[in-house]
This record gives sequence, C-alpha cells and structure tokens, in this order.
Amino acid sequence: MKIHFVICSLCALFVCSVFAAEKPNLVFILADDMGYGDVAHAGGKIATPNCDRLAAEGMRFTDAHTTSSVCTPTRYGILTGRYNWRSRLKNGVLWPPSKPLISKDRVTLPKFLQQQGYHTACVGKWHLGLDWQMLPNGQKGKADDGRSIGKGWNIDYTKPITHGPTHIGFDYFWGIPASLDMPPYVYIKNDMSTAVPTKIKAFYRPGPAAADFEAVNCLRDFAAQSRNYIKQQAADKSKPFFLYLPLTSPHTPHVPSKRWQGKSGFNTYGDFVMETDWVVGEVLAELDEQGIAGNTLVLFTTDNGCSPAAKIPALIAKGHKPNADWRGHKADIYEGGHRVPFIVRWPGKVKAGSTSDSIVVTTDFYKTAAEILNAAKNIPNAAAEDSFSFLPDLLKKGKTARTTAIHHSVNGSFAIRHGHLKLILAPGSGGWSAPRGKNAWKVNPGGIQLYNLKADPSEKNDINKPNLGIVNILVDLLQKEISNGRSTPGKPVNNEGEIPFNKKITERFPQLKNQTPK
Repeated sequence: MKIHFVICSLCALFVCSVFAAEKPNLVFILADDMGYGDVAHAGGKIATPNCDRLAAEGMRFTDAHTTSSVCTPTRYGILTGRYNWRSRLKNGVLWPPSKPLISKDRVTLPKFLQQQGYHTACVGKWHLGLDWQMLPNGQKGKADDGRSIGKGWNIDYTKPITHGPTHIGFDYFWGIPASLDMPPYVYIKNDMSTAVPTKIKAFYRPGPAAADFEAVNCLRDFAAQSRNYIKQQAADKSKPFFLYLPLTSPHTPHVPSKRWQGKSGFNTYGDFVMETDWVVGEVLAELDEQGIAGNTLVLFTTDNGCSPAAKIPALIAKGHKPNADWRGHKADIYEGGHRVPFIVRWPGKVKAGSTSDSIVVTTDFYKTAAEILNAAKNIPNAAAEDSFSFLPDLLKKGKTARTTAIHHSVNGSFAIRHGHLKLILAPGSGGWSAPRGKNAWKVNPGGIQLYNLKADPSEKNDINKPNLGIVNILVDLLQKEISNGRSTPGKPVNNEGEIPFNKKITERFPQLKNQTPK
C-alpha cells in the first residue's frame, strides 16, 4: 500500500511539473508616462537597447492603445480586462488615500491566473486605491519634528491594509501606494508598510515619508525585487508565475540615479527613460540567468503617452519626438495620449522582428493569457468584459477579433475607433493640449471630430461635417458597447453608475442617454 501511494504521489508530482512547464511564465512591464516615440526602434533618439532587444526578438504592435490617457484608469483596465469608465472612476485618477477601485469579488487577471495554477506578484506602483486602517478618534501622527504636513498622517502604519493587491489576486506585493509625487512615501510588502513615516518629504507634494525613502532609489529597488522574485520562482518548479511590474518612470519627478544623469544628451526626462529601459534589461538578464527565458512571455508597454512635464518642445527641438508624429500627449483623447509602445517576446512562439498593425488595447492581455492557457472558457461572464485575444496575431495565425476601441481622456471625453475611422465626442483634446475647456467649444461649437487615421494619422483634417451618416453609425456602436456593459460577446452586465456625457453631446445624440443593458 505504501509503495502504491509513493508511486501515485510521484506520478502526480511528475504530471504537475509537466503541466507547469507547458504554461509560460508571464511578465507584464508597464512604464509610466512614456510615449510611442520614446523607444529607439520607433524613431526615438534616446538609447533604449533593452526595449529594442524585445522588439528584435519579438513582435511590435504599431496600433496599440491604453484604455485611458492617464494612469489609474489604464491600470484598472489591465488588471480587470474592462474599460475603466465602467468603474466608479469616470474621469481623472485616484488621489491617495483613495478607497480601492477594484472590488474583492471581481475575477481579476491575477486572480484568474491563480485559478490556473500561477503564482502571482506585483512589484512597483499600485495607484488603484488601498484600504488603510486609520488612527482612532481622528488622531494624526506626526513627523519627528512635530509637524504633520500633507495627506496620510491619519493612517495607522502599524496595522495591515485590509483591501489591496493581495486581496484581488496577487500572492505577493512589494511597492508604493501611488505615483512618486503622491504621499505617503513608503514601501509596502504584501499588506504592511515596511516603515512608519517619521519625515516630511516632497517629491512635488509634501507628505509623510519613511526616513530612508528616496524617489531616486525606486527603480533600482523595483529591479532588485523583480530579479529576486524571478529567481525564487524559477527555483520552484511546481508553478509558473505572473509578474506585473508597473514602474514609476519616467513619470514625474524625473529623478534618474547618478549612473544615468546626463547620459541621454537631452534632459532629466531622457535620462529617466534610459533608466526605465535599464529595468527592462534587468528583468531580461534574470530570465536568461535562470534559464527560463524560453518559456516566458514578456510584454512591455506604457500607461499613456508622454507628459508635457517632459518638456516636449525642447525634446523635439533636439530631434526627439516622444509621442512620434501623433497629435497630443498624456491626458488627451488624441493619439498621442493613448497610442503607446507595445512589444511582446515569446521565444519559439512569436516570430523575432515581427510586427502587427491590428488594433489592440491594454485590456486585451487578460483574454490573450487565457487563450494561451486554453482556459478562456473559464472566464466568468462578468469579467474581462472588454478583453479580446491577440494570440492569433502573436502566432501569425490570424487577427484579433477586436473591431472597435473606445478611448477615454482625463476629463472623461470619449472617442470610438472602428477601422481607420475615429470619432471624438469632444470639441478639443479632452485633456491638456489645445484646444481645451471652454475655448474648445468656441473653436468647435459642433462638439465632435472625425478623423481617417489612414489618410490623416496626425488628426489634422476633421471630416465629420460631410460624413454625418458615418458619425451616427459610430455613435450607435458606442452606445451599444456602453449599454451592454461589455464589448465582448456575452450576457449584458451593468456598469458602475451612469456614464456621463456633456449635455451638448447628449442633446445632439440622445441615444447616448440610453445606458440600460438589454
């Protein structure tokens, strides 16, 4: 009986190991505020050898988009496979200490991968809200100099976070709450702060900070933590792993470490782009060192286009176009706000040096991973509502089933893309570039724009007036995808609250008022 038990146990272990080996490790690297044209292989003048290596060894998508032109919403879309505007966040970003944006009962991408036998980790910038425990009776902590400037002093850093990354699908988390210019400035390991803030530091916005926390160290710390995680998981043959690595760079503050200062020949933003690329290289180096690169899919992209904080005109004057020739930048509904680098390397599966011109969105990694695992049928109806697999593109066996893409700007403006046509339901950028605000309505009282991106990739020639029939078709498509609560096949589901449109837009297109699933 004992011999039989041992043999069965060994067989089970063998089957488990073979099963794990058939599943690729998944690494998703997300840069912050880095544009389509910042990588050298897309024409950038800043050295990005590691991103270029990924492109040379994998597939580059030339028509890839974030779900939003700012960061929190895009991060939501990646981890849920759902358009961000379906959540309670209808514009802008979360500001700590905001409540979590992703509910515990949602089957997120990491939770789904856990169900498929993966170990999951997030290293880096969270920015999706955390449920901190607060000090009692409205108390506030103080820095060691007696002051309590900025938000976050009412948090009890000695108690665990009750709703964060480890509660929505990650086995391990090591990172920071939000952007490097949003306090509190502390590292978090799993559910606990690694230190109690005793200082006031300001990386633009002053607030509570751990004594040893310095923004300039973050990228090196993230790289080291990522390498340690990969090494640990490579030693554990029982499970494949998913590493989500959302970086803090090259978002403000632009704080390249000493090694990279002045190296780009442009400015501190350019230097920070180079250090961001270095982190990519550190991940690739560890995969090589552990001998698992061949069974690991690596995806690199960014959360939106380059920000004007990079001093874009000065970069262009020196020959570097961070958003390439696309119009606009971070926060905008124009292509520069959401068309981003998107590179996938999967040795032996994805042809080296290949490209795809299919429209893909950052929500699409969820369904793609599920199809790689032959587990798409296991996705619940109320999950990955806006995720289409681009696996056919990766394997050169066809095209993604995605036919539309819905874009979203910082102020909540919408655009819908179908083929080469892009309809913008806003009079201007919907963001930070001109025309914006009330001035946009003066410039364009009709309130909409239509562009043919094949003939006019820089969105200079608005063709909406002679094409009102096309405009109405696209508005109807948008209305359908809003009211169904999904753009993928499946039973309609509810959005979290009504999707707001400018009153002038709904007066012109009353069908957008109908947001009830049918």
